[in-house]
Formats: sequence, C-alpha cells, structure tokens
Amino acid sequence: MGLLVLLGLFALCVIIGVPVAFALGISALAAFAFEGLPLMIGFQRIISGINVFSLMAIPFFIFAGELMFHGGIAMRLVKFASAAVGAVRGGLGIVNVFSSMLFGGISGSAVADISALGSILVPVMKEKGYDADYAVNVTVTSSIAGIIIPPSHNMIIFAIAAGGGISISKLFLAGVVPGILMCVCLAVAAYVVAVRRGYQAEQFPGWAALMIAFFGAIPGLLTAVIIVGGVLSGVFTVTESGAFGAIYAFLVTLLVYRSITWANLRTAVVQSVRTTSMVMILIACAGAFAYMLTFYQVPDKTVDLLTALTDNPILILLLINLALLILGMIMDMAALILICTPIFLPVANSLGVDPYQFGMILLVNLGLGLCTPPVGSCLFVGCAVGKLPMEKAVRTIWPFYLAILVALMLITFVPAVSLTLPSLLDP
Repeated sequence: MGLLVLLGLFALCVIIGVPVAFALGISALAAFAFEGLPLMIGFQRIISGINVFSLMAIPFFIFAGELMFHGGIAMRLVKFASAAVGAVRGGLGIVNVFSSMLFGGISGSAVADISALGSILVPVMKEKGYDADYAVNVTVTSSIAGIIIPPSHNMIIFAIAAGGGISISKLFLAGVVPGILMCVCLAVAAYVVAVRRGYQAEQFPGWAALMIAFFGAIPGLLTAVIIVGGVLSGVFTVTESGAFGAIYAFLVTLLVYRSITWANLRTAVVQSVRTTSMVMILIACAGAFAYMLTFYQVPDKTVDLLTALTDNPILILLLINLALLILGMIMDMAALILICTPIFLPVANSLGVDPYQFGMILLVNLGLGLCTPPVGSCLFVGCAVGKLPMEKAVRTIWPFYLAILVALMLITFVPAVSLTLPSLLDP
C-alpha cells in the first residue's frame, strides 16, 4: 500500500502539472508519513541528495556550455564541419550531424545543441532547398550527441544515482565510441534520405578553406580537451576541470574570438543559474524518492519480476530498453536517470552487464525520449526553431529514429563498444 501511495501520488502530481522535482518530493514525504517514519529523515535525505562534492561540476559544465552557445564557438564549429563534409550529397544534413557531435561534446546539453546549431543551420538548410522537416529532424536527433559524448552533466547525475563506485573518468571514456557510433548512423540516415529526396551536394571549398576553418575551430574544441583531458590525466578532479573549462571558454570568447558581449554574458549567467537550480532541486528531491524505492525493495522486486517473465538475458535487456524508451517519452531525462538507475542497474548487473555499459544504454534510451512526442523537449525546441508543426516533423523522422535504434542495439549487445576505452584506465 505504501508503494501505491509513493507511485500513485507521484503520477497524479505529474498529470496535474506539478513540476517533476516537486512531485518527487511531495510523493516521497507522503510515503514517509504513511509509513510513520519521521519526516526529519525525509528532509535529511533531500539535503543529502545534493551534499555530494562532484555535483559542483554541473554548474561549471552548464556555464561553459552557455558561454560557448552565446560566444560564437558554435558558428566556427559549423564552418569547420561544412568545409570538411559539406561536399557530400545532402552535405548540409551530414554537416548538421557532425556539428552536433563537435558542439555536443563541448556543451554536454542536447537543448543547447539545438538552440545554438539549429538557429544557424536550419535556416541555411531551408535556404539551400532542403525541406523544413528534414532540417528539423536531423537537428533534433543529432542533438542527443551532447548527452553521450563527454563531458556531460547527465553522466555525473548517473554516477550519483548509481550509488558510488562509478569512476567519472571511465564514464566519460565509455561515452566516446557510442556517441561517435550514433552520429555515424545518423549521418548515414541523413545521406540516404537526402539521396531519396534528390538534394544536391555543396561545392568543396578547397583545402586552404578547410585548414582555415579547422584552425578557427581549434580554440573552441580545446574546451573539451581541457575538461575531459584534465579528468583522465588526473591533473584535475571533475569539479576542477569543469571550473577550468568554464574559465577557458570565457577567455576564448572574450580574448580570442572577441564575440562575447555584456548582454550575452548576462544571458549566459542567468540561463546557467536557472538550469542549475532546476537540476539541483530535482536531484535533492529524487534522493528522498530513491530512498523510499529502496525501502519498498523496488529494485529487488523488479529483478524478480523480469526474471519471472523470462530467463533469457537478451529478452530481459530488450524489455529494459523498451521500458526506458516508453518512460523517456513521458518524463524529464534527469528525473528518469535518478529514478531508473537504482531500479534497473541491479537487473543489468545480475545479467553481467557492466555499470558503464548500462550507463550508455540508459542515456541513449532517454536521449531518444527527448526527440519523441508527447514530452520530447528537443523535438519541441527543434520545431520552434524550424517554424514547423510537430506533427509534420514526426511524420518523416522515423529513418533517424531507426538509426539511433541501430546504434542502441549495438551498444546493448556489444559490450566492447562502451568498455574498450574505459578498460585502458585499468591497472
């Protein structure tokens, strides 16, 4: 009955429009009261949820991404990608994908990717004769590269939700190959759709222009090198690397590109504070919610339920993927990471799935949820940027969904995709 109170009240709050963070806190405290547990313990769990030093990295990552968004780094990455792969048939679609890979690996945010690159590329693609739905679909689906390719604050949230023992350095490395693999699959889909629709290739600008674009993008690309390289080398902690990355991004936009203005800086600070506040409140309330899930033995019961349905590990993994995909369609990603990790990670561990591999499975599934109706925030932002009704985008987006699902199946059933690079850090 207590579990029904916890989950039922949470579902009710979400349905009536209560923000997810507050829905988590309200339902958790109601379960505490129902069980006769002191509410003080509930509030202690809420506070302890954010009393984690590595969470300090999140505001720095978010601020670095906002600085790069408003400081002109995205434009230079687009120029480099366009010079490199724009001459392929349907080249601007492929440019869109690889620009997302480059920028997403720096910003760590799918929505920032769409806002920054979509506002640049979608109008250009429409002007060059590409259909609006194609431009929006490529932009929306490729944006989730920012979730998988490091640095990503969602990886830090996963590490916290996993209950410790997860190395952020290894988690960052685990995302490199899956992120690139997903972008390659999306580039193939973009090419196939472009050929079927008869889109023309852009003219190759020449090696000199390619080199100029490359050198112009280097200062921005070094932001990711500083953040990820500092963590992997042991020179910085995750928090310190985030701080240095934010400082570096500010100096690049101020002194190298000279593209940041006081107005842009103010906007970046305000957006960073707003996003960080939402994430931290969510993590805090999810701490109490996860405590009650453990109290009701939900992870153990989930393992028992899935193994009762089938003892085939392949089918169990497919069921986990299906559950995550459905949940990702109707709920916020950060909340789902915090809720689903303690439930499904024990199931994956019982099947011999490494926690780092499961992290990639989780993030890709929930990233795809950001691109699907009815609650896909990336889909909404992309359609707004492209001035396209959502139903028109969804009607033709399926080849890109299929490309992500191909990458997801490889990540799920080929452990080496996620684990080869992290294994290099093992003694």
